[in-house]
Amino acid sequence: MADLTPLAEADADRCAELERILFAGDGPWPAKAFVSELAQPHVRFFAARDEGRLVGYAGIGLLGTRIAPESEIHTIGVDPAYQGDGVGRALLGALLAEADAHGGAVFLEVRTDNDRAIELYERAGFERVGLRRRYYRPSGADAYTMRRPALQEGDPA
Repeated sequence: MADLTPLAEADADRCAELERILFAGDGPWPAKAFVSELAQPHVRFFAARDEGRLVGYAGIGLLGTRIAPESEIHTIGVDPAYQGDGVGRALLGALLAEADAHGGAVFLEVRTDNDRAIELYERAGFERVGLRRRYYRPSGADAYTMRRPALQEGDPA
């Protein structure tokens, strides 16, 4: 299992490399997008590392207000050589811990044909709440909007 640490600006090039592999047809983020996201005070990013090498990353935005907080998962990416090894599940767990501390529901978009990710999200308590036609560019692929309700007092985190 990979170690989780906060993502650093120095990881941006490796994240962009993985983006090009994982999301080639859907406008992969360049390194500067990661640098910009990391500079935002309401955004948290995590890195999964195997013997120091970045093998996955994930980010979440902590949004809303104190009265009506919510969070949005921005991205999760795992090196294909590490998919199926629990890296994505661990990264999602780190994001959800941040969201639960922030409070409120958690939202995300996922390609409708990404069965592995949809299954991961559903196991974590997400439900499909909408469909965004032609959401991903330039491929034009559709996305489900998924939502995990806010944890209630006494719910397991």
